[in-house]
Amino acid sequence: MAFLYSAIRVLLGLFFGLAGLVKLTDQLSAEVYNQMKSQFVKFADVFPLQDLGYKPDPLQYMEAAGWVELVAGILLAFGPQLLQEISNFVLCIVMIGAIYTLLVLKEPIAMCAPSTVCLGLLLLLNIRGHGRRSKSKFE
Repeated sequence: MAFLYSAIRVLLGLFFGLAGLVKLTDQLSAEVYNQMKSQFVKFADVFPLQDLGYKPDPLQYMEAAGWVELVAGILLAFGPQLLQEISNFVLCIVMIGAIYTLLVLKEPIAMCAPSTVCLGLLLLLNIRGHGRRSKSKFE
């Protein structure tokens, strides 16, 4: 079972790393990069901190999201345990933000599916990690 969780962690980390890389460069896929640029224009319009007077520049927003996903994904996949847990938390926040954004934009529910699945897997890894630690305290 430990192998399965490790495989999920590494694959999920690599997925986030790739998703972040796509947001940072058009070298992997110019079409996807350009599509992301146009989506982040809409995402910036519904940014949660707008009520506090902050509206991000769409390109900077996309770059920041890309770097967060790239670094957190690599740390989730290959980092030490503490950094895996921190990156898991950060990526959970990113996925909650993505789901919130898509719901506010009234996108079809199917558009939320990838973020929801990723959030579910991150939470599964988090719960599994806490269960393992709690168990070792009583042994």
